[in-house]
Amino acid sequence: MKEIKKVLICGIGAIGSIFAHKISKFDNENLRILVDEKRFESYTKNPKVFNGEQLNLNYVLPSEKNFKADLILIATKFNTLDEVVKNIENFVDKDTIIMSLLNGISSEEILAQKYDWTNIPLAYFLGHSELDENNHIIYDGKGIVVFGAKENHTNPNIIECIKKYFTDANISHRIPEDMIYSYWLKFLLNVSTNQPSAILNLTFGQMTSNKSFMKMLESIMKEVQAIAKAEGVKNTENMIPEALQALHTLIPEGKTSTLQDVEAKRITEVEMFAGTVIQLGKKHNIPTPYNLVMKEMIETIQDNYQF
Repeated sequence: MKEIKKVLICGIGAIGSIFAHKISKFDNENLRILVDEKRFESYTKNPKVFNGEQLNLNYVLPSEKNFKADLILIATKFNTLDEVVKNIENFVDKDTIIMSLLNGISSEEILAQKYDWTNIPLAYFLGHSELDENNHIIYDGKGIVVFGAKENHTNPNIIECIKKYFTDANISHRIPEDMIYSYWLKFLLNVSTNQPSAILNLTFGQMTSNKSFMKMLESIMKEVQAIAKAEGVKNTENMIPEALQALHTLIPEGKTSTLQDVEAKRITEVEMFAGTVIQLGKKHNIPTPYNLVMKEMIETIQDNYQF
């Protein structure tokens, strides 16, 4: 089993900064943060602050050729993924593990088109953090990365490599028995909470305490549940109860990432959420009216950013 030492992180926003903070405490010498020239200048002059602590990290540009990563963690936004696929090229060799922490169910497929599935696990982060108006990251410490092999695609040996490194770096993690189910469960939760919360400007607590919202939420979940079943996911009847249970564990004052994007007038990940659901709905002839409306509404909100 190959030992992971050198790590490259792409994206140090609300999620990527959690891993950058943890790994920098464990082995900052072998950690690099991939940035473009604009961010290199910005982060060098004004380092990011994580829970009040300045992050002193080692930044590299895509042109760097002297650092081959054992593990690459991708925590950017979905709309920059094509750029990331290109920018990590100099840091990848035949044994490099590439883990995407993006929301949704398509980033690994996109990465595998260039770098092959062998060293790409399925993964997601379950937790909550926020970027405030000063670009400071606020994290409540309650987060876990869930990962596993995609059956008949991912080399199962890399799962043990990641597990050992995360254990040594004190990064909370879990390897579920059915990674495909867990992967779709997170997608269902994201689709049903991120989008309507951004449209209606609701925190987690406001969502769960509003009976009308929760009724609508379950209708949104049913669209994803039906598609998951059509895609061959097992035990889909358990998805909605488990997602609702997970939703009630989130801090009441917390906000979804899509709501944070809207508040900051950033382009959202609606294409990754509703866009994917609509596309798969057409594939399986499953109606997706809630996602159709949410996609149009969020795109309308984004069009208003210029005003």
